[in-house]
Amino acid sequence: MAKSRVLLLGSGGIGTIAALNLECGGQAEVTAILRSNFQTVTDRGFEILSCDHGHIRNWRPTSVVNAVPVIGSADVAPYNYIVCTTKNIPDIGPSICDIIAPAVTPAQTVIVLIQNGLNIEKLFAERFPENIILSGISRNDAHEIAPGLIEQIDHDNLQIGAFCGPLDSRGAQTNAATHFVEIYSAGGKTNCYHEPNVQRERWRKLVYNAAFNPISALTGLSTGDLQIAGNALDTLLIPAMTEVLTVAHAAGIDLPEETIATTLAKNPPERKIFPSMQKDITKGNFLEHEVIMGEVIREAQSRGIATPILSTLYQLCACVQWRIQATEPATRQN
Repeated sequence: MAKSRVLLLGSGGIGTIAALNLECGGQAEVTAILRSNFQTVTDRGFEILSCDHGHIRNWRPTSVVNAVPVIGSADVAPYNYIVCTTKNIPDIGPSICDIIAPAVTPAQTVIVLIQNGLNIEKLFAERFPENIILSGISRNDAHEIAPGLIEQIDHDNLQIGAFCGPLDSRGAQTNAATHFVEIYSAGGKTNCYHEPNVQRERWRKLVYNAAFNPISALTGLSTGDLQIAGNALDTLLIPAMTEVLTVAHAAGIDLPEETIATTLAKNPPERKIFPSMQKDITKGNFLEHEVIMGEVIREAQSRGIATPILSTLYQLCACVQWRIQATEPATRQN
């Protein structure tokens, strides 16, 4: 059986581990689009320190490129999947839709979004109405700690489900999701499974992300320290989580009331994690506040629900985003 052709956008920590899982199962060949780490990986490959895969040196996917391949040009065959693991920052152009457009084959390429946030699939469904969109929820602590050096310190757990947009064929959408799970899981080094109710899981992750991510980023504290620093747990964290849960329920999402307690239990004070937004703000990278908080707030506003904590965090992050954008590119890390 021919291998699935996969184009990967976003070869940081999450993306590189995704490429490794796809390649090691033997059912996919991955072309990774690299930017700042292109020369390093071209010269000596990735070095990966992984709790799932061990210590791997000089690893490369099937192909590495520094620009999006253009379908129809010489030697570029259509891709079965385009996997997007890059940061989702719609307030800073160019859009991901614009970036991947030259590589999308209508009615053939399945677009897989392994990204944070809410309502991220809608723009893709509008831009590529003939293509199946898959939504991925990743729970994996992997980061690029230096160019071409990947550290994964938590096991890869990935939920994949179809975004049921304007396409009529639910069967084809489900088949695409289960096939992607199959090729991603074939190497046996990950926990990847099909989740039919993937939007519920997006909201579940937001209970964590919309609270811990911005508060940790703005204070510089780990998830553990936030729970013991003054009254932050009772006055910031839990109220922010409660606002997310309230909006989710109003949107018809069936998350149980104990979701907040469960989220905190999975992230005890002794587990001192620095979320992705905190690492981004430290590096001077752009923040994902629009898709993580902004979309929740807009869902709340459309239903007449007040979100004072989330709204304050969102506006503070927007100010930081303005500051980062105003910084000269030469002094800002990409």
